[in-house]
Amino acid sequence: MLNWYPYGEHAPFYYGLEQGIFEEHGIDLKIEPGQGAAKTTQAVGSGEVHFGWADTPVVLGNIDNGVAVKSVGVFLQTTPSAVQYFSDSGITDASDLAGLTIATTAGDAPTTTFPLFLDAAGLDLDDVTQQNIDAAGKNSALVSGKVDALVGFAHDQSPIIAAESGKSMASISYADVGLNFFSNGLITSTAQIAADPRVVQAMTDATSASFTAARDDPQGAVASMAGRDPQIADSPVLLEQWQSTIDLLSTDNSNGKVPGTNAEEDWINSITVLADAGIIDTGGAVENYYDASFRPST
Repeated sequence: MLNWYPYGEHAPFYYGLEQGIFEEHGIDLKIEPGQGAAKTTQAVGSGEVHFGWADTPVVLGNIDNGVAVKSVGVFLQTTPSAVQYFSDSGITDASDLAGLTIATTAGDAPTTTFPLFLDAAGLDLDDVTQQNIDAAGKNSALVSGKVDALVGFAHDQSPIIAAESGKSMASISYADVGLNFFSNGLITSTAQIAADPRVVQAMTDATSASFTAARDDPQGAVASMAGRDPQIADSPVLLEQWQSTIDLLSTDNSNGKVPGTNAEEDWINSITVLADAGIIDTGGAVENYYDASFRPST
């Protein structure tokens, strides 16, 4: 189960299915759209699906609340969280956000960590006005001029907004101001790990191999998504989304490794950031959230 309906970030799953990569690893894969990372995480924990693709802050918060899942590999290791705006807005750096109205969505990871972004950028929380808007409405709020910018995932939202508005987009990533934490990755239930760890390893390896293949053939990866979902974006948007995703697949600690290879230092950093933001409990150990025994071997 994906975290949302299919967008460019998900191209590797469809490409891996089309190219027989999952089959080669003994996986008969069915891809289902999601309705948010929380619902995906809970579906995995309840055994409704075997594996999920979900945002790490949401996964970790659910684990703290008793949902019996584990991460078996984060793939988006540089956060896509960013403040996004039109290129002609006059915003050139974080200091220009002072005095602006910014769309946020209560409870999601980019919004919950937004105060940490402001602090890292040298701004106070009251330097900006936050307008709480549901996730589905933020794009239109920016396009209609109701807000000056929005907080969310730039690799997903900015290409869509640019296509809808005909205007170019720009953004300031949280990582640009030195704030980074893990984002989307592969999860499974603790019951699945106990019942058949070989399948978990095979799924992790197949996903890693599919990401490698899709990274090497972006056009082919995006083409494999055609007709897969009625809500899917046009190919140019999907391609931009996937190419932007490629830039998020590693950190300095995992650079040069196959996709899905996680460094313990990055896990520790992510746990610290998310605890500081109040998303997860303080003092959590890496092994509470991540099973390192399924490191991809491809």
